Amino acid sequence: MVKTRFAPSPTGYLHIGGARTALFSHLFALHNKGTTVLRIEDTDLERSTPEAVAAIMESLEWLGFQYDEGPYYQTKRFDRYKEVVAELLEKGHAYYCYCTPEELAEMRAKAEAKKEKPRYDGTWRPEPGKTLPEIPEGIKPVVRFKNPQVGVTSFTDLVHGNLSVQNSELDDLIIARSDGSPTYNFCVVVDDVDMEITHVIRGDDHINNTYRQVNIFKALGKPVPHFAHLAMILGDDGQKLSKRHGAVGVMEYYERGFLPEAVINYLVRLGWSHGDQEIFTFEEMVQYFDLKNVSKSASAFNTSKLLWLNQHYMIEKNPAELGQLLKPFLEKIGIQTETTPEFDNFLTKAVEAHVKRAETLVELAEMIKYLFIDEIEIDEAAKAKQLTEVSKPVLEELVRVLGDVTEWEPAELDAAVKTVTKNLEVGMGKVGMPLRTAIVGRTNSPNLDETLYLVGKERTLARLERAIASI
Repeated sequence: MVKTRFAPSPTGYLHIGGARTALFSHLFALHNKGTTVLRIEDTDLERSTPEAVAAIMESLEWLGFQYDEGPYYQTKRFDRYKEVVAELLEKGHAYYCYCTPEELAEMRAKAEAKKEKPRYDGTWRPEPGKTLPEIPEGIKPVVRFKNPQVGVTSFTDLVHGNLSVQNSELDDLIIARSDGSPTYNFCVVVDDVDMEITHVIRGDDHINNTYRQVNIFKALGKPVPHFAHLAMILGDDGQKLSKRHGAVGVMEYYERGFLPEAVINYLVRLGWSHGDQEIFTFEEMVQYFDLKNVSKSASAFNTSKLLWLNQHYMIEKNPAELGQLLKPFLEKIGIQTETTPEFDNFLTKAVEAHVKRAETLVELAEMIKYLFIDEIEIDEAAKAKQLTEVSKPVLEELVRVLGDVTEWEPAELDAAVKTVTKNLEVGMGKVGMPLRTAIVGRTNSPNLDETLYLVGKERTLARLERAIASI
């Protein structure tokens, strides 16, 4: 049975590349009727934090990922790692190294002087006929893996094809530090063995780690999982995705008003394709996902495309549900929300009227703000152009005609505005633009009848009066 894992290191937020890895691992398992494990790789004790763990879990929950097993924490498995270290020592696949920091620094300096790659010189590596140095006093040893020195380490990557490296290029990596704590490359192998992981899907920055891990699998006499390394994500300038390209942490996209469906749909198309299809339901992603269709080349992040997708999902979502999702964003801009049926019904109507004009929940909240406050801010450019001595008579006539409307419904309001155009013998633009400016604060809004209906009679007349007084 197929079994994948997502294994973030809790040294910070879940970045967008990590989210894509999580998604692809998830989809591959689901497509193959398999399972997925969540594993927190927190062996970096200095940089790993509970806050980062919480941030990662929050991101995964927001995206809607559910795991069959886990979360497992590497820091809770140290006894198991010690057992395997002892096993490798006993079988001669690992050894104690007593090199001091000064000696290692000297090795590094010599290599750099020769313009060679810095590497451990094998001082304490046991070999037939070799006499090892005398064990120094007061030095706690590290444990190094005895990597093969001849031949080639190779594996067939499910994205990149056959990959190989000369073993002479690989160091005898440390698998246990001098304080006994295990290291990343070693823990990963033990975990993948114990958790019976069949497929490892991760970024291609791990390819060099994979060679080292393959040799540890072989030394343990365990099957080597299948590997698939995903090409990196670049910004639209061709550089590695970073803060300068905008949000890179998953929850930043929540804060910017994106829906998780849109983010997932966008991520799945970063390096994977199914014909020319752009919009997928999650069920379709599961049905179609295949590593054969994952690109070897880096993908460019395009914010405009993500915004387009987000708008699509906002429009497709039930307006009442979207309204509930909008409430935190209204609160952030000072609009106190309620949980009453009356408030929710009004919010739903506001969403329905404006959603096609917004690309994010942040934008939508700002767009409908005028419906929830008594005094609006009027755009200076719109005010200068639309609220003038020329438009003053129009606004006064609007006050008179709208004041006489008894049924404040869209049809009656549409008729009232048309009456104003007829009474003054002017085009709709001469009426509509000043009216929008006065009651919305800008020259764009939904249809006037909808807008007037949502603003309400009392507020409409009050705003018209204030606009007239400001001229």
